[in-house]
Amino acid sequence: MIDKILKLVGDIKGKNILFLQGPVGPFFNYIGRFFVKNDAKIFTIGFNFGDYFYANKSTYTPYKDTQENWGEFFTNFINKNKIDMLFLFGDCRFYHKTAIKIAKQNKLDVFVFEEGYLRPSFITLQKDGVNANANLPTDKKTYQLFSIDTELENEIHSIKEIKGAYKFMALHASIYYNIGNIFSFIYPNYKHHRDFNAFKEGVCGVRNFIKKYYLKIKEKNNIKKLIAMRKKYYFVPLQVHNDFQVLQHSKYKNIEEFISEVLISFAKNASKKSFLVFKHHPMDRGKKDYTKFIISLAKKLNVESRILITFDTNLPTALKNAKATITINSTVGFQSLYHKTPVLCLGNALYDIDGLTSKGVSLTKFWKNYKKVDAELFFKFKNYLLKYTQINGSFYKIYN
Repeated sequence: MIDKILKLVGDIKGKNILFLQGPVGPFFNYIGRFFVKNDAKIFTIGFNFGDYFYANKSTYTPYKDTQENWGEFFTNFINKNKIDMLFLFGDCRFYHKTAIKIAKQNKLDVFVFEEGYLRPSFITLQKDGVNANANLPTDKKTYQLFSIDTELENEIHSIKEIKGAYKFMALHASIYYNIGNIFSFIYPNYKHHRDFNAFKEGVCGVRNFIKKYYLKIKEKNNIKKLIAMRKKYYFVPLQVHNDFQVLQHSKYKNIEEFISEVLISFAKNASKKSFLVFKHHPMDRGKKDYTKFIISLAKKLNVESRILITFDTNLPTALKNAKATITINSTVGFQSLYHKTPVLCLGNALYDIDGLTSKGVSLTKFWKNYKKVDAELFFKFKNYLLKYTQINGSFYKIYN
């Protein structure tokens, strides 16, 4: 994992490298130690006690002031310490957005980590930005001309499947949120990008655990239902309610807006013999349940009998049996392409490329006039991502 990170980043010898917030847990501390072994000097800025807990204390500087003063503090810090490179996790958090803008103005190299595009056994690392902010080619010709070299072929053959990472993520998140709350008085001005209440997160975690096993029983026949509806249903994966992909890379203010648009269009334009399958996001299992909202609207539109709502149905089975997939910009859309199932993106997505998705097709027309997936183009696009953006590994289950 470290070797691929160093390959994507380039020469770090003699560089002054600054880390901001990373994934919950010791990942940034872990890679920082390897950077030091490669003759780089490390700096870390943290914003709450969770950041401090997981950081290398010898490199750590706390930021306790307000968001309004963060830009000035960051500018002074990178100038004083002659920072060359900036590393962070996600590019849409307030502190990170501000830092990235200033870093680019000062000609720093910015590297952004994110969850893997090729999930579940990968993490993402890109220069300048990720997801809709990624500096990837948007024309299909670039990918059509891409070929697999010997080095990439060897990398493909050495890919390891990462299992059991979720429990480590849950553990680190529990520690991070709890100590961040307990010692919040040390960082009185900190504003988290999501709800930072440890008690609420704990309650949601318990609800998530209980609901997971309850739904296993309740939804045991869903696979049979999907197979019976093979190629007659449109699949709609719902994203996490506070996902930056939705809030900053789409026109939607919330998931309910997306659901409404899709349901209304389905009722008006889809074949009367077709069905619509909504799948909740597993990370929202203990927090959001759109079932009542969907059923209520479906009743008003007189399509209730053509709607199926699920939480934990096997995703590959759902995708390969679907007629098409409609998403905002979820990575599920990318997975859908793998199964050659047509995709419509209603938000900004890095894989929304002519030849892969039904780019340029309106939702109104998509129900009956979607575009087929170019399987060869997808194969090349996937391997392009693997070569230039993907690292086989986990943020939470760390090994090298």
